[in-house]
Amino acid sequence: MMDLQLRKILETESISASAPCRIDMGGTLDISSFHYPLAYVNPCTFNIAMSMRTRVTISPFQKGWVKISSKGFESAAYPLDQVPFHHPMGLMFAIAAFFRLGGIHIQIESASPPRSALGGSSVAAVALTAAFNHLLKKLGAPIIPDDRIAHLAHGIEESVAGVPCGFQDQLAAVYGGVNAWFWKGAGSTQPYLRHSLAGARISANLSEHLLVAYCGMPHESKNINGIWVKRFIAGQSREHWVDIARCTSAFVEAFAASDIAAAVAQLNRETDIRVEMTPDVLDATGHQLIGSARDHHCGARFTGAGGGGCVWALGDMDKISILKPAWERILADTPSAGLLDMSVDLKGLQIDTV
Repeated sequence: MMDLQLRKILETESISASAPCRIDMGGTLDISSFHYPLAYVNPCTFNIAMSMRTRVTISPFQKGWVKISSKGFESAAYPLDQVPFHHPMGLMFAIAAFFRLGGIHIQIESASPPRSALGGSSVAAVALTAAFNHLLKKLGAPIIPDDRIAHLAHGIEESVAGVPCGFQDQLAAVYGGVNAWFWKGAGSTQPYLRHSLAGARISANLSEHLLVAYCGMPHESKNINGIWVKRFIAGQSREHWVDIARCTSAFVEAFAASDIAAAVAQLNRETDIRVEMTPDVLDATGHQLIGSARDHHCGARFTGAGGGGCVWALGDMDKISILKPAWERILADTPSAGLLDMSVDLKGLQIDTV
């Protein structure tokens, strides 16, 4: 009966949801392997939701099957009970398996480059979770509370990834805006605390203080994150992570006070610590971009775990305006590299019908 209801709904209207990607500082601290033993330094992660959104649309397909299509990947279709979780789109298949709704075609459209270290796969997971939830509501079935969508998307991702996963991407996707996330863990009544920085004076024209560049080389976050987790668990480099936690907290304080010079100093310091630990976080283009940012008295950091993907810069508006053409010259030498449209997304997760 539910199959018939589902098809009737999807033949009338496709279900669609979208959410923003993010740039960040203090990532990795959102992984439980780090924030539990570092609880004494009150670890946090800072991120800014970008207006480059990922949209997921559910439409009808062959009964009992799930098909997924996404730019940059070959489309794949499997019976619901046989969807593979080790597939390049295994996370999306895992979410479909959780909701147990077959006969659907999941289409993913992202405004950000594939594997650009902007949290795209986690954003798609949030959007798909919300779209399924909306579909369940239309079917009159029990739904997931809205404030649990990020938790569910993160839990499913961690269950199929085989490694601990951070939580910042899902939260930025749901809430949008400019936020610091303080990681409290399961021993607290709330596993995280959100500190919105949208009211800071700098946030009024934040886009003019920022640049975001795609270096032209896709990244694989679990490679570098895996190294960091393995070393941390073995007792290595822990003093570096304490420094990273303190840098991020100091950055958040400076940002909240609209003290750009202090924020730039902490951003650069955090980058230096990570490069010292793992030189591969920056490719050749990333090194050039960060060097150029510093030459222009700006701060710069790779997004996510680095190793390809994007680099973002922060600075006074006049310095950013001069840095922009300098970055364009650097990026011109790399195929598919370029500056990304940078505007802050304040809306977060959205549901609509098509």
